[in-house]
Amino acid sequence: MTNSESPVTCHSSLATLWARGRELLGCEYAIMGGAMSWVSERNLVSALSNAGAFGVIAASSMPPELLDKEIKATRTLTQKPFGVNLIIMHPKLAELVEVCVANNVTHVVLAGGVPKGPTITRLKEGGAKVMCFAPTAALGKKLVKMGADALIIEGAEAGGHIGPVSTSVLAQEILPVITDVPVFVAGGIGRGEMIATYLEMGAAGVQLGTRFVCASESIAHANFKKAFLNANARDAMPSVQYHPDFNVIPVRAIVNKASEEFTRFQKETVEKVHAGTQTREEGQLAIEHFWAGSLRKAVIDGDVERGSLMAGQSVGMVTSIQSAQEIVDELVAQAQGYLNA
Repeated sequence: MTNSESPVTCHSSLATLWARGRELLGCEYAIMGGAMSWVSERNLVSALSNAGAFGVIAASSMPPELLDKEIKATRTLTQKPFGVNLIIMHPKLAELVEVCVANNVTHVVLAGGVPKGPTITRLKEGGAKVMCFAPTAALGKKLVKMGADALIIEGAEAGGHIGPVSTSVLAQEILPVITDVPVFVAGGIGRGEMIATYLEMGAAGVQLGTRFVCASESIAHANFKKAFLNANARDAMPSVQYHPDFNVIPVRAIVNKASEEFTRFQKETVEKVHAGTQTREEGQLAIEHFWAGSLRKAVIDGDVERGSLMAGQSVGMVTSIQSAQEIVDELVAQAQGYLNA
């Protein structure tokens, strides 16, 4: 293989397995960057797309005007396709959708809940491919009927907010029964061999977040990256729900003082709700804001003791600072090597 040939052009097996995902995303490798708040911004997103993968902006709690600036700024750094991840529960979701449409965003990932039909319809009218998270096969089929162009299934091994089922089980449940749209697998993926395995099972591509946190282009604070480099899989644990009547979506993160503070914060919030000084909705929002503020404290300010170190269990496979291109090339080489073995 010459230096000008990529592993995909030299070997047909990997190219064939993720051809559907590549076609949908419009990129060389069907590897999506997971949308990580504060981390998945213009620099990392453009670097991933320039490396042949597919970067995704994490809109998170951004106001519409900030998302507009971020999309435009990303376009100055890459001519390759990239997407935007929108959180369903955002109070200005409709406005964020219009920002995506006005900027001709080609791909929008809807996360954090079940989107409404009009949201999907508006994005598709604006020319975007719509991708949705499917925690079950039944919901996945419903989302396809609603117009989703692709699905993402994410297991409990992932970082941040997680569901209760592992990636491998979700893949076995969903990949054989949903074949009319491309399905991307996420959660706990840190090496190319795993990518190839899910592709062989029927996935159109994959999504990785934790693996890219320590990319040299990532703006995450040096302390945040160091915490990832020093952690292993068993350090990334899900948060504990304090009260059985007060549902909290668990968050997987590297255990630190913030983990303990979250339990204490839940206790205080539940007491306020039961005392009538705070509504349940206000309490839930306060808990969500705890993580958003805590994450910024770690990612941007470098406070790795009291900030949230959201990370997937694949964090143990993050062992050095590499460029996005180096990480992507490594994953592709591992996948192709596995298939050639």
